[in-house]
Amino acid sequence: MNRFTKLQGIVLLVIFVSSFSCVSTKKYDAMEADLRTKIQTAEQMLVECKEGATTYRTSSERQRQTLQSNLNNSNTSNQLLEQQIQNLKEQVADLKKQRDAQLSQVGDLTVLSKSANDNIAQTLAQLEKKDKYIQLLQEARTKADSINLALAVNLKSVLKDGIADEDIEIKVDKTVVFINLSDKMLYKSGSANLTPKAQEVLGKIAKIIEDKPDLEVMVEGYTDNVPIKTTGIQDNWDLSVKRATSVVRVLQNTYNVDPNKLIAAGRGQYNALASNETAEGRAINRRTRIIIMPKLNQFYDLLNPNNIDK
Repeated sequence: MNRFTKLQGIVLLVIFVSSFSCVSTKKYDAMEADLRTKIQTAEQMLVECKEGATTYRTSSERQRQTLQSNLNNSNTSNQLLEQQIQNLKEQVADLKKQRDAQLSQVGDLTVLSKSANDNIAQTLAQLEKKDKYIQLLQEARTKADSINLALAVNLKSVLKDGIADEDIEIKVDKTVVFINLSDKMLYKSGSANLTPKAQEVLGKIAKIIEDKPDLEVMVEGYTDNVPIKTTGIQDNWDLSVKRATSVVRVLQNTYNVDPNKLIAAGRGQYNALASNETAEGRAINRRTRIIIMPKLNQFYDLLNPNNIDK
């Protein structure tokens, strides 16, 4: 009986020790896992702290650079202001010198002789006369510009119907009005004979010319550089002159424009507006230009100083 009891006690002791050993291992593993988690958390916090420190340093450096740039700009602005102040001081000094010189001149005038005073009065009178002359020329130029602008508007109004944009161009250049007409609208190919459409267009232009008795009309013929030699036409010079003359004759004979106001001129293939290397350029160069301008004697009258008091 005692031996069995001892054996039973030993078994129970072994079971107790084994049970105690299992429990201790589980607690150890749990503690170890918890410790690892805390270590990982600490390491993550350390990384985040380092990143935050790096970001802060970068932001601080940018702010420092911005502040430095602003400081440099302020220094530059201050230097510019100082330079401007210096320039203004120099200008003030120059103005003072000029004032002193003028005061000195005024003082000298008080001792001029009567002859010198008479010369000054005469000079001032001449300057006043020149000023009136310049004013007269400016007013005449303004008046001429207004007349030319109104003339161009009237021409565009009466010629806009039934004519393609590429066949006519009207513009004001300095003291004259230009009307450029394409050859395909005015003439039969290779000749100076006018088309029915040309007769209609010239009739509209003649009506406006008749309403302006103080204007002269120059008709200029132009060609391309393609050589031509046909019956009655020797070359491009000849063709350009004959075309200008045809237009002048129609204005005079058909629409009763005063021939004393008309001028016919041929420019041949020269004074080209575009290159003759392309068909489009040659078409632009084949044109007739009608120039409406004030009579030359009106300009001569403007240049006469004796007319300034009239």
